[in-house]
Amino acid sequence: MAEAVKPSRRYHSPRRQEQAAITRTAVLDAAQRLFERDGYPATSVQAIATEAGVASKTVYLAFTTKSGVLRAVWDRALKGDEDDAGVAQREWYREVMQERDPERQLRLNARNARVVKTRIAPLLEVIRDGAPVDDDVAALSELIQTDFYENQRAIVEQIHKRKGLRRGLGVATAADILWTLNHPDVWLLLVGRRGWTPARWEQWFGDTACAQLLEGSSQAQSRRPGR
Repeated sequence: MAEAVKPSRRYHSPRRQEQAAITRTAVLDAAQRLFERDGYPATSVQAIATEAGVASKTVYLAFTTKSGVLRAVWDRALKGDEDDAGVAQREWYREVMQERDPERQLRLNARNARVVKTRIAPLLEVIRDGAPVDDDVAALSELIQTDFYENQRAIVEQIHKRKGLRRGLGVATAADILWTLNHPDVWLLLVGRRGWTPARWEQWFGDTACAQLLEGSSQAQSRRPGR
């Protein structure tokens, strides 16, 4: 009788996994520094590898392409960590969606927007510069716009369900307004070019969103943006 073949055991090494995570972080840190300093077109995979102190093969094995590196850098900046959970599963976004007071909901959204934009602002310029020269970066840029709009619309739909929208204002228009006020380009103009502090931008965004979208929130128009 032939001897039964024992199933192979999957090799598991916590130490190796830890080292891989450290290497991945080093690559992402190096890539973000170079992307923000030199721009996407001028940054090569070899430059990223050299900056991170690893072989270029290591970068390709982990991320496949330079655009894959940029996508991973973006995801980490957007979410604040390397966990796979999307924005909709994040506690800070769920807090907005679970809030029952419409004004509080919009002000929490403004708070989150400030925190996230402080992390992603430099990368927005990188993606904008890379989109014309790399189809994958162009696709990432389009995905960012689509996901961002859908996240803002979901907030508006919650307010609508609770009858908090200003009379005569439909969900589609309200979503367009919130998306526009919260658009990264507005942040880049006011904070990046005009020198507003993030706190002032948050106050302005919260006040304006409430005044534009909510029933009975005209008093928000009289509140002064933080200086």
